[in-house]
Amino acid sequence: MKYELGRCLLSERLQDSGMTMLELALALHYKPERLYDFLENKRIMPLKSAISIADTLGCEVNDLYELITNEAVVN
Repeated sequence: MKYELGRCLLSERLQDSGMTMLELALALHYKPERLYDFLENKRIMPLKSAISIADTLGCEVNDLYELITNEAVVN
């Protein structure tokens, strides 16, 4: 099954964790602007960043984006 990334769910995961965007940025040594770009779907998180963010927020990497299934039909 093939997946495509939908909307970034970072704001929801931040809310779940009780952490602010600034606290996350400080914890990961990222510029807040970088996280805002992810949040606003201007940039897709590299895997390394997604793993670090998920670990810090206490969630799974798959929880950071809506996943859209795209089943290709093979004839």
